[in-house]
Amino acid sequence: MTTKERIVQEALNLFSIKGFKGTSVKNIADEVGIKDSSLYKHFGSKQEIFDTIVLEMKQRMSRLAERMKLPEEEDYVKSAQAYGALSLEDLLALSRNIFLFYLKDDFMSRFWRMANMEQYQNSEVYEIFRQIFMEDSIMYQAELFGEMMNQGIFVKADPVAAAMNFYTPIFFLLSKYNGREEEEEEALKILDNQVREFYRIYRCQQ
Repeated sequence: MTTKERIVQEALNLFSIKGFKGTSVKNIADEVGIKDSSLYKHFGSKQEIFDTIVLEMKQRMSRLAERMKLPEEEDYVKSAQAYGALSLEDLLALSRNIFLFYLKDDFMSRFWRMANMEQYQNSEVYEIFRQIFMEDSIMYQAELFGEMMNQGIFVKADPVAAAMNFYTPIFFLLSKYNGREEEEEEALKILDNQVREFYRIYRCQQ
């Protein structure tokens, strides 16, 4: 790991424990084992370190989509067709794999804890978390589910409400079980039941 990468990792670790505001550049430098002046050779400010963390998080999400061979988000017609071809068992497996990534990936887990802490201290930092994990997710799923309804894959309903019904329990489970990997099986059982119920309610009979 390069010094720059260590700075990012140690900064995220401190942010997830002490918060963004509660962590100083000196704190980060001390954890890496370098002087403040040496840290500034890699990053101009604490905010720049945070921006790099956000970029890394987005790249990890993109790599996950590639590994899972998820449909391109921009083409809702093809995405709806691809998801519509999934059986219930396929959907359960996909949901489990994505859920476990967000639950167990150490980088994502620490970012999640930091953002939840920052909602009470730093609205700018929390806004980034809210946009990525709430607004963007609901918007994408609403568009996707709306197209699936148009194609007769899902029953006709309010797409936004459907997106909320699918995503909100998963968001809750990620919040509840973050840092509690020993209870993974319990979380997965609840997740499976949620996905089955969603499938039963919205999937058109084939």
